[in-house]
Amino acid sequence: MIPADRVQSPDDVQRMLGQTGYLCSPEMAAVVFLAMKMGRPLLLEGEPGTGKTALAEAVATAWQLPLLRLQCYEGIDSTQALYDWDFPRQILHLRALEAAGSVDATDAERGLYDERFLLARPVLHALQQAPTVLLIDEVDRADDEFEAFLLEVLSTNQVSIPEIGTVRASVPPVVVLTSNRTRELHDALKRRCLYHWVEHPDLERELQIVRSRAPEVSGELAAQVVRVVQEVRREEHGLLKPPGVAETLDWAKALHHLQTVDLDLETAALTLGAVVKYHEDAERVSRAMEQILGL
Repeated sequence: MIPADRVQSPDDVQRMLGQTGYLCSPEMAAVVFLAMKMGRPLLLEGEPGTGKTALAEAVATAWQLPLLRLQCYEGIDSTQALYDWDFPRQILHLRALEAAGSVDATDAERGLYDERFLLARPVLHALQQAPTVLLIDEVDRADDEFEAFLLEVLSTNQVSIPEIGTVRASVPPVVVLTSNRTRELHDALKRRCLYHWVEHPDLERELQIVRSRAPEVSGELAAQVVRVVQEVRREEHGLLKPPGVAETLDWAKALHHLQTVDLDLETAALTLGAVVKYHEDAERVSRAMEQILGL
């Protein structure tokens, strides 16, 4: 956990995250503050591109903590999250013992499972190295069994390694779980966490983000880009993947590199690949772009 004297209020959180370029809402600052103070994992749900992963990165940067990231995927199990044994080094160790000419089977077997042969994966590494920020990204991609494993670890901040013993975190890591809600997570995991739904930012906040993260882009161009992206996200356009903040930043920077002063229909068409990532979405946006730009 982050030392108490380094975070006194949600305003402190908002200010320190802002110094990294991450501009969060007062509601998000409050839930981050409470997660730190209470030592509870923070579960962030929302559409892709709303800044969930970036929040964990910003927390690590703001408080100068190591960031350990576990990217979840279908079929992931506890081995990928906890540890594995370095089999090539174990074999070399056995060969070295054989070459020395004095191999006791019991001692050799015991020596194979020494910590020097242990390959720590993100969750174990976070417990060993605490204080840290542990990012468990896209947890909704994993299965029920992996959720149960996470629940056990997050409840105790410790893991048991049969060959070595129990590893406990001297300081609980700051844990951030993200979900794009491709499936519903179990209530047991949600109850263990503090929860926050991450929305796309409103026009004013997104413009602040662009000005903070892409200061080279002119204020007028940034305002045009943000206004168009805000319109493109509207449900009536029916996009498969509405653009996130990352796409807004990419588009603004792309237009800047093309020395664009005013966003027009031709330039928008040339650079549309920076803001929409599906062919169907590009067609929908292209058809609506004249109206969106007010031409």
